[in-house]
Parts: sequence; structure tokens; C-alpha cells
Amino acid sequence: MIEEIRISSLGVIDESVLELGEGLSVITGETGAGKTMLVTALGLLLGGRADSGAVRTGRRGARVEGLVTAGPAVAAAVEEHGGEIEDERVLLARQVSAEGRSRAFLGGASVPASALGRVGSALVAVHGQSDQHRLLRPEAQREALDAYTGAPLAQVLQRYQGDHARLRSVVQELREVLGSARERAREADVLRLGLEEVEALDPVAGEESDLAAEEARLGYADTLREGAETAREALSSDQDAPDALGAVAAARRALEGVREHDPEAASLAGRVAEVSYLLADVAADVASYATGLETDPARLSVVSERRAALTGLTRKYGETIAEVLEWARDASQRLLLLDGSDDRVEELRAERLELRRRLAADAATMSAHRTEAAARLGATVTTELGALSMPHARLQVTLDRTPDERGLELDGGTWRFGPHGVDDVELLLAANTGSEPRPLGKGASGGELSRVMLALEVTLAATRPVPTFVFDEVDAGVGGKAAVEIGRRLAALARTSQVLVVTHLPQVAAFADRHVVVRKSSDGSVTTSGLEVLDDAGRVQELSRMLAGMESSDTALAHAQELLDVAQEFAHDGGPTSSR
Repeated sequence: MIEEIRISSLGVIDESVLELGEGLSVITGETGAGKTMLVTALGLLLGGRADSGAVRTGRRGARVEGLVTAGPAVAAAVEEHGGEIEDERVLLARQVSAEGRSRAFLGGASVPASALGRVGSALVAVHGQSDQHRLLRPEAQREALDAYTGAPLAQVLQRYQGDHARLRSVVQELREVLGSARERAREADVLRLGLEEVEALDPVAGEESDLAAEEARLGYADTLREGAETAREALSSDQDAPDALGAVAAARRALEGVREHDPEAASLAGRVAEVSYLLADVAADVASYATGLETDPARLSVVSERRAALTGLTRKYGETIAEVLEWARDASQRLLLLDGSDDRVEELRAERLELRRRLAADAATMSAHRTEAAARLGATVTTELGALSMPHARLQVTLDRTPDERGLELDGGTWRFGPHGVDDVELLLAANTGSEPRPLGKGASGGELSRVMLALEVTLAATRPVPTFVFDEVDAGVGGKAAVEIGRRLAALARTSQVLVVTHLPQVAAFADRHVVVRKSSDGSVTTSGLEVLDDAGRVQELSRMLAGMESSDTALAHAQELLDVAQEFAHDGGPTSSR
């Protein structure tokens, strides 16, 4: 339940606070005073789209706050977003800047506007004149019947919609698999050729660098041998020519002869000895290297061919042999998937068949639930219409199906189906005795549509309880006795739910437990509206204005008092006004 709404800088409303309670609250006021701004404020508070044009001219932004009773659904949302609940109440808030930016708050925590929307769906049902036109749409009529049918249908529908979504996914995948058969075959051929080429060479990661080094060594074998022989001769000559080992040996002998005379000379002698050992080792290694170098044209040819083949692989499948091997692993896995696509097609076809079988069974069950509920809904709404000054009206809820050769097979036919089953739901209205029921869009006036929607809402209130109902001039096009009966039904609905009504009809306003008037004032340049809760005398004057356009007319005042007396009689018969 909404306990309080606080509005700042929204449209013509500068600063206003509206305290609400149980029962029926009506909002009235002159045309252009800003009555619908309350509905706009509620829309913002409940996660609706923010419009910077609603910000009061000259202000930086608008703000709407609402204090609501925290039922289980609201409390769960607050806990989820880290908000706070105080005394079983939650503060909702929405800010809209003049530039169009919007912020939402739930229990003091900043949240997305969608979070307020989830809270609002569990808290408030808003109905405006646009909802009358929405009621003409087939999906809205089906939703009304489904809501009335209740839990038995909802359980089956949830399972059905899960299978329906899966069926769409299976059909899409099957279409892709079958539609790309040629592309898959070409891809598989390319992968096989590549894998055969890699397997034929059987490369090893890193071998390209080893082969490059070997090729360079084989290609310059003679030059390398000549250089090595020259170096060996310089280090250790076979021709008794001066060499490095001889020169070092002479140096060592010279220092060894004087080492006992000076410690430094002894140190130098030791170091020269180390050089001689190292030089001897190097001379031996150079000699071994020179001996091991052989010219092998056959091996050079093999290495060059291997390198060329590996280069061909790296040109096609990767920068290095390691990358080529990685490509081969991935290609093998991909080829397995492509070769197994025929098995996947059979799996998908089998799953599609099973899903269609389950969908047909659930669609038949839903049709049975809807058919049973349609008769009850039609009878109940017809009774409500009789109470709304349409005593001869009759509402009929019909179910039909559309043949489709690609649809679901059930009850001896093949029917078009969607996410809600195979049923096309339509509301038909016979407004007068003897007239044939016709679709609402063809057989109902604006005033009759208003009453049909109200009758539906009263009927559905027991099956989908909502704490608060908001009606924005749903009584448009209605007057006289029918308006009085609409007031009665709204008051009856207010016995179990909080009801907030924006109305221009005094017959409706007379049944209010709380009457709020939107008053407009102007200083010549700026128009401002404010909210005022009326006392008994104020209510008589406001009803007089609504009846005759005059607040001081004795006749209008008497008529206004008469309307209030009628409402009081209804209250004493069990209406909500008797306790308020």
C-alpha cells in the first residue's frame, strides 16, 4: 500500500505532499490543473521512463518520493539491493534532471529504474484511458483470461514456454547445420589436406633452427676447415714454426727462473702457467674441430630440402613449427566435429520431435483450463456489467485456433502455435438484449469499454491481488446512472485494495473515502498547482463545481449533498466509507 507521495518540481506541481490510506481516494480538479501529474509521478516512482520535459520550467530537476508498506515481494527486492526497511515501510525515490538524467532509489540504496519497476509490478496496477485501447489487443485479452485461470494454467504455461524456447533454439541450430552442408564439406577437405601435409613431414618443434645451423655449417665446410687449420697452426705448429704455445712456454720459463726473488714475479709465473694450460686445451679443441669438418653434399641437400618443406608449412599454418603443430591439434578437433555433424542432425531432429510432442500435450492442457475458465469469466464479468448500469450486456470469452500445416498436431488438427499455446482468445460484447456478441473494438463505445475494463479488474482482483489500483479517468465517456454505479464498484474494490482514482465525474468522487483536489494558481507568469485534502464542507463545494461549474449554486450544492448521501447509504450497507 502507498502511504504517502511527495512531489517536487514536476510539471505544474512545485511542492506537494499527498497522504493516502486504505479505501478509495479520488483526485479531482479543473482541466489543466495537473491531475494527471499524480499519475506521471507514480509512473516515475514505479520505474517508468523518465522525461526531462516533465521537469518544472526553471528547475534543475524533479523528485518524487513514495512511502510504501513493505510486503514480502517489496521486502525481498529491498534486501536484494541493499536497501533499508524501517517500521515495515520502504521509501522509493526517483530524480529526473532537466538534462534527462535519471536516478532511482530503493530503501535509500541507489538502484536501476528497472528495480523500481519490479517493485511496482507487485505493488500497483495502473489503468488509464490508453488501457481501454490495450484491452482491444488479442494479447491483452488472453492475458486477462490467463490471469483469471490462475495457478493451474500458470504452472503448465511455464513449462510450455521453456520447451517453446528450446524448440526455437533447436530449429535454429538444425537450420544452420543443414544449410551449411557444402561449406562444412569444403572446410573438412581443406583440413584433411593440411593435416596430411603436416603428418607427412612429422615436424618437431624447434627443429627449423637446428636445421638452419646445420645447413650453414655444411655449406661452408671447406672455408671453416681452412680457418680452423690456420688457427691450429698458429696455436701449435707441426712444422716447428713459431707458435703461441711455444711463445707462452718461453715466457713461463723466464718467469719461473726468477720467481724465488720476488713474490710478484712468482704470481705472474703462475698466471702464465694457467694461460699455457688454457691455450693447450683450445689448441686441442681447434684441432678436433678441424678434423671433424667434412664436406657432405648429400647431407646438405637433405637438410636444404627439409628446411624448404618446413618453410612451406609455416607459410600456410603458422609462424613457427610450434604454431603449425598447434594448428594441427585444433584442426583435428574441428574435423571431428564436422565429421560428426550427421550424428548431430539426427540428435536435433529427435529432440525437435520430442519437444513438439510435449508442446502439443501442454497446449491441449492449457486449452482445457482456458475453456473452463472462459465460461466462468464471461459470466462473472456479465454480472459486474449489470451492476455498472449495463443490465442487458453480456460478455463472452471465446477461444479459437488457426490452422497451420507446420503447427502442432492435437485434437485431430494441426494448429499455429506460439509462446502461449495454440489458443486465440477474444472478448465479445453484446451490449443490448437480442444483439449478437461482437469484438470489443467493433461493438463497444468508449463508455462501455470503460465499464468492461473496470468489471474485468474487479473480477480479476480476487485472482491476482494487487495492494493498490490506480485509475486515470477510466470513466471517460460515462455519465448519469452509469457513473454512479462505477463509483459503487470502485468503492467495492476499495474494500480489499487501496484504490486511487483520477476522475472528472462527481458521481464517482462522491464515493471517496478521501477526496483530494488539485488547485491551480498563477502569479501572471508562472502557474502552480497544489494538493488539498478536502473536509466534508470542501467536498460538497468541489462536487458542486464538478456538477454545475459553480461552487455556490444552491441547486448544485443540494445535488452534491445528495450524491454524498447516496454514497453514505452504500457505506452503511458495508462499504468502506462507514469506517472512515
